[in-house]
Amino acid sequence: MFGQAYDGKRVLVTGHTGFKGTWLTQWLQRLGATVVGVSDKVPTTPSHFEAAGVAATMQSHELDVRSPELAELIGDESPDFVFHLAAQALVKESYDNPADTFSTNAIGTANVLDGLRRIDTPCTAILITSDKCYENVETYYGYRETDRLGGADPYSASKAAAELVISSYHRSFFEKPEPVRLAVTRAGNVVGGGDWAADRLVPDIVRAWDAGEKVSIRRPQATRPWQHVLEPLSGYLHLGAELAQRGELHGEAFNFGPPAEAVNPVRDVVLALQEYLPDLDLVIDESGATFHEAGLLKLSCDKALSSLGWQPVLDFDQTMKMTAEWYREFYAGPASGMAEVTNRQLSHYSRQASGLGLPWAATVK
Repeated sequence: MFGQAYDGKRVLVTGHTGFKGTWLTQWLQRLGATVVGVSDKVPTTPSHFEAAGVAATMQSHELDVRSPELAELIGDESPDFVFHLAAQALVKESYDNPADTFSTNAIGTANVLDGLRRIDTPCTAILITSDKCYENVETYYGYRETDRLGGADPYSASKAAAELVISSYHRSFFEKPEPVRLAVTRAGNVVGGGDWAADRLVPDIVRAWDAGEKVSIRRPQATRPWQHVLEPLSGYLHLGAELAQRGELHGEAFNFGPPAEAVNPVRDVVLALQEYLPDLDLVIDESGATFHEAGLLKLSCDKALSSLGWQPVLDFDQTMKMTAEWYREFYAGPASGMAEVTNRQLSHYSRQASGLGLPWAATVK
């Protein structure tokens, strides 16, 4: 898969203990990579990272992404690939701690780029920001990579700030695609097993379901481009493999998300999960929506299709089914078996991609 781009390679992942970072780390290990992780902590309890026993399979560095030591570490490691996921990723938290959000997302990204400046061997870096980096004017077309950046809330603005940092470093220090090549990715709302972040829809539903409590939903009509976590990760991995071979992709940005027409309101997510989580009960309560949050947001992924041949694999129902099944397995126990569950879902996803004939997917039995 991915042209064996990661087999035998050293890959540094920031934010490897988080939701997306854990899935990415396990996928890279399946691809034959030696993964080195950088994270300041395990962000939630429970956590996918701990449930799958990932710590025992890799080298981890406990380090805040804002620390100047990060640049030294990246230089010392001289990795073949870097995936930068470490971030403050919650809208509500950005209102509670705006300065911390800006420093983590913008200065943390600058530290990663400073580390890349110290590398004199070939290295491919994929820098992950967010679909919320766009100035959201609530239009019905999907935002394109060339659209204006911005943000009404601190989280969105911090991601736009990170994009400006990346653009500045690219034009100032990485104008030529050697020895370092970099690209930026932006993805929509991601769901999947192993996410226990606070104030996020699916984790809140799962926690209430496990506790036998009613689920209270704010803003049921807000729409998002929901996608399974493996969708953008396949995009990141495919982009990394292509960028390592194709210098013309250096400095480019790519959206990864479902088709532009495949957006669903929050209400649809809850109703879909009700099919797979027995006795899930809910109540619609919009009184808790006390801070600004975009009501409509979707991406155009035409560039990823035309330039990379990438497209999503799962439809909305498959996404929700895989998500609910992961959590059901976790709460059925034992938690120590979640590495096997994760690998099973990775295999299922890869078979689906192979069946579609996607360029990154090998034939998977």
